[in-house]
Amino acid sequence: MLEVSNNSTELPTIPGKRYFTIGEVSELCAVKPHVLRYWEQEFPQLKPVKRRGNRRYYQRQDVLMIRQIRSLLYEHGFTIGGARQQLSGDKAKDDVSQSQQIIHQMRMELEDILKILKR
Repeated sequence: MLEVSNNSTELPTIPGKRYFTIGEVSELCAVKPHVLRYWEQEFPQLKPVKRRGNRRYYQRQDVLMIRQIRSLLYEHGFTIGGARQQLSGDKAKDDVSQSQQIIHQMRMELEDILKILKR
């Protein structure tokens, strides 16, 4: 369904943290915070943990989902409704796509480690 595109390589690698603030996710996904809050209303798959003061904390799978939504909307030209339909489609395809993104992310992190070790 969704393949890792050249544009997604421009996004920073996702740190190995458990929770991310909306500001951190905004930087990791190159999307403004108000857009993230809007997408939460439009995509039922996005459900960040809310703690005291209604502060949002996103997990790694949320960041991957946001990157997938961003790719569908900005790179593939889907409408909000079309992207929602695409994401709620075949579950097996979603799992494969998410696995591909995780593998891509891990590969980038390993390449960074290799560069550090070669120094």
